[in-house]
Amino acid sequence: MYNLIYSKTLVLLGKQVPVTGIGLFRAAYGLVTLQEIIFLYYFNHLIFDPIPFIDVEFPTITLFLCLWGIIASFIVLGYRYQSALICNYIFWLVFINFTPMQRDFDGGFDLFMIGTNFFLLFMPGDRAFSLDNLRYKLSTPFTHYSRYPQTTVSVLAYYLPVLICLGFLYFDSAIHKMFAEHWRNGLGSWLPSTQPYYVSALDMSWLLNNELLEKIIGYTILVFQFTFMFFFTHRRLRVVYLLIGMGLHLGITLSLNIYPFGMGMLVFYILLVPFSFWRAIGRLLATKQPALTVFYDKQCPLCNRTVLILNHFDIFKCIDFKNAQDYAEQYPAMAAISPQTLLTDLYALDTQQRIYSGVDTYIQICLKMRWLAIVGAILRLPGIYTLAKNKYRAIADARSRVGCDTECLVVAPLPNGTWYQRYFVEMAAQKPKAVARRLSKILIAILVLQLNSTIHYGIVYRLDIDTKQNQFTDALAKGSNALLALSQTFLGIAPHALYLHDHFAGYDRILAITYTDPQGNEQWLPFVNGQGRLLAPNWGRVHSMWANIAVTPTINNVRLQKFIMKVTAFWGHKIGLNLNNTVFHIQLKKIDAPTLWVHDQLHLNFASPWVTIGTAKWTNNVITYDLPNNINSL
Repeated sequence: MYNLIYSKTLVLLGKQVPVTGIGLFRAAYGLVTLQEIIFLYYFNHLIFDPIPFIDVEFPTITLFLCLWGIIASFIVLGYRYQSALICNYIFWLVFINFTPMQRDFDGGFDLFMIGTNFFLLFMPGDRAFSLDNLRYKLSTPFTHYSRYPQTTVSVLAYYLPVLICLGFLYFDSAIHKMFAEHWRNGLGSWLPSTQPYYVSALDMSWLLNNELLEKIIGYTILVFQFTFMFFFTHRRLRVVYLLIGMGLHLGITLSLNIYPFGMGMLVFYILLVPFSFWRAIGRLLATKQPALTVFYDKQCPLCNRTVLILNHFDIFKCIDFKNAQDYAEQYPAMAAISPQTLLTDLYALDTQQRIYSGVDTYIQICLKMRWLAIVGAILRLPGIYTLAKNKYRAIADARSRVGCDTECLVVAPLPNGTWYQRYFVEMAAQKPKAVARRLSKILIAILVLQLNSTIHYGIVYRLDIDTKQNQFTDALAKGSNALLALSQTFLGIAPHALYLHDHFAGYDRILAITYTDPQGNEQWLPFVNGQGRLLAPNWGRVHSMWANIAVTPTINNVRLQKFIMKVTAFWGHKIGLNLNNTVFHIQLKKIDAPTLWVHDQLHLNFASPWVTIGTAKWTNNVITYDLPNNINSL
């Protein structure tokens, strides 16, 4: 097995492909992280306060969330890539392990995000669509952008993260699914979508009420997850797995209210897009002929850096930059301008042979770039145009024309600040076999950690095997637990046993909260509505808190009361209620979670009536409950 992995790794290590997908993957991962930080900021009192807005345990939590948001923005922009990812990894670890996020508000994808971040640390995410790439070019301002080589990376930078973060996860999930009756019946995607707590506002009844189609989807998911890790790299099957996987996770994102999980998984499919697609898109976006030719002073550092910056953001390649000293005389329209005058401004020539200079050149650049056209239009406005012209003139007249030494005239080697450059480029160029051997050993080690989790939770736990029957199996179980603690914390390797039979079996009642307003009318708290759906923005980890911890097949009163307290305090404050003068009513409705297909089950659950089973009331910032001792018997 080792020799097979080694030989395959050695071949793939030397295969170079475009870096486009990895740059987009980095930006998408940063955006998913950023939206989750915004979510945490909005719900910070609900999640982090022992009593929302009343007992604030973490008064500086918003400061750290803002710092984390800045780091996530750096990842999106590709600015100081390696440092930003290290900081982001630490933020995920700290927030998950030292706050209530994992215990009471598990987002369902936190460990997955940690594992993804870990692999991004070793990926060349700074090579495309990044400010770091621009900073690298600006380090040699006298090198024309056309002289920088096209960036390519090892195909392993695509395959390894997909194999480990998706392939291993899918295989583990499929093993767990085989123990669930509704999955064996082909209804794995159907059952969660019939439960009011789990559905989004999008009504998918047209799909749920087609039994044959639902079973095709359910069994397709099982086959897809069992086979993904073995065939996703196959050239002819790659698009098939791409389309099925995107459909699966796009469906989760749209139809269920665990959208962060769906988006987190969905961004990985950027890495499965065929490499020829990126090349085709590049050719499609690039204009056949530049719409504007800009002339600059090749001996001016400021002019050269300006050209590099503008070219970096010229997505559609609409602008052609040429130095005035060597190329201006080739254009008859520029003959009327003396060489000395030409070097005092940034001149431009469009396809109609019209000449622009100074601020007018920048306006034309923005207009011709298309996506910056609004900036060009703003610069044309009276008043703004005058201010921009005066500012430009002050900068242009103050610039210095300083030459450069021989080091400025060559393309600088890529900096070795990233771990990918250090371990996958420089070391691989010198000792490819040694690097391939190390990668093979690391891959086998991760495979062992994943197998440990899968066997521990997917087989031993599911089959209820007694590991304490002798000293050997007991020691083996303890060793397995120790490995699980490490791999789960730092690599995000965890059982992917979501929405199985042990979750839905006995899930025959749900709860909601209403309140009596000052006019004496009963209103629904903006949390769970009359259908039983959790309303936006109470999705993601807030949904997990209520639907997976507070309300379960066996409801624990202590746990339930804790979250009733949190929800009423948080939303009471948000909608301006006077807590001490408001009575909250706890509503219960019966639902059904069948393992066999039932027509229109979602609307049957929606239509089930509510019954008031108790109340909750605040007095001097202390809540009291009037609830049945055993809600499970109702």
